Amino acid sequence: MRKAYLINTNRTNRPEGEDEQDMLLNAKFAAYFSPWKEKIDHVQPNDLVFLYSNGKGIIARGIATGVVEISDYCNDEGLHEDEQHYMHLIHFERMKEPMQASLINKVVGYSVVYGQTMVSMEYVHGLSVWQSITKNHL
Repeated sequence: MRKAYLINTNRTNRPEGEDEQDMLLNAKFAAYFSPWKEKIDHVQPNDLVFLYSNGKGIIARGIATGVVEISDYCNDEGLHEDEQHYMHLIHFERMKEPMQASLINKVVGYSVVYGQTMVSMEYVHGLSVWQSITKNHL
């Protein structure tokens, strides 16, 4: 069964936005280190994915390919072998302006908990978010 996911772009740990920019430039979503990186492995082909930037909201969207890739991850502490799990997105689009958390909550009809690396939601709620973005944020 298809799902939808909000993926946090890791601005809390990388406030300069290096990880967020990597995701935006390479049309992908990613997570780093256990147990977060393994969450990417559960995303299926054609799931809806929204990139969420702390303090801004949804900044991009796409559809998961279902192909998990693993690579080294470099941060201020150095190089970490195989600590990045990521997946490319098809039909990738950036928002003209972010879809703020309050609007996401209104569209889905409940308060989403945003402080996690990856938040799953039922496909029907993700589709509502996708449609709202199409109408108001592209």
